[in-house]
Amino acid sequence: METLEVVPQRLSKELRQYAETMSRDEARFLVDAYYNVQKARIQSGNRRSAGERETDEAAYPLLDWLTGNLRPLEGYIIPALQHYADKQPVGRWAMSICGIGPVLSAGLLAEIDIEQAPTVGHIWRFAGLDPTCEWGKGEKRPWNARLKTLCWKIGESFVKVSGNEKDVYGHVWAERKALEEERNEAGQFAAQAASVLERRPTHKQKATYAEGKLPQGHIHARAKRYAVKLFLAHWHHVAYEAANGQPPPKPYIIEKGGHTHFIAPPNWGSD
Repeated sequence: METLEVVPQRLSKELRQYAETMSRDEARFLVDAYYNVQKARIQSGNRRSAGERETDEAAYPLLDWLTGNLRPLEGYIIPALQHYADKQPVGRWAMSICGIGPVLSAGLLAEIDIEQAPTVGHIWRFAGLDPTCEWGKGEKRPWNARLKTLCWKIGESFVKVSGNEKDVYGHVWAERKALEEERNEAGQFAAQAASVLERRPTHKQKATYAEGKLPQGHIHARAKRYAVKLFLAHWHHVAYEAANGQPPPKPYIIEKGGHTHFIAPPNWGSD
């Protein structure tokens, strides 16, 4: 096989200028492109690893070439998204948060229109984080699949950076998980466990539900969702204030230690 060589071009000055003025639709397309390239790179890498045992060695150079060229392509997309996010106050704020990079920041900007979200509750529902949202057969789901996936990625990122001294929301996740585990052991989720068992009597973790407790995976997800919702509340606060020159009229509250109070967004110096 001949040597395969592709050298992706760096972002030119003209492309950087274009990135700064991208529409939300264009930014959404570029975020999708980034994750599609990333997925293809991971798949080709996995295929190469499996190929060491299952496929002909003649395919190795092609798989190596594909994996090697997709990785830098991911890197070349990131600056464009960074330029896009950096032009907006809430984009810069998001990138100041440990665990949130240009791709996630640009993705949020592409999916959320602050003019359509007078409260953070609108964002929570749009992201599929409102458990009260229901829809019937044949009805359009009341949440955005792309935003919901972004929020899942954000939650995973917070877990990964929870040991970083500069982290904020990973610590929120860890503290909330400890609280959720304490409540679970005390049987406070027995009603929810019974509801799951009623809907899915053959659930593979039915023994745990039968004890009136939620599985560890469920507790982990609840704590992540809590941290992500707080982050989105802060995102909404920053975006709303940047757009309107004043904080949201009805600031969110969050429970901590049995009490509710306002928690100001970190790294945001507004008065």
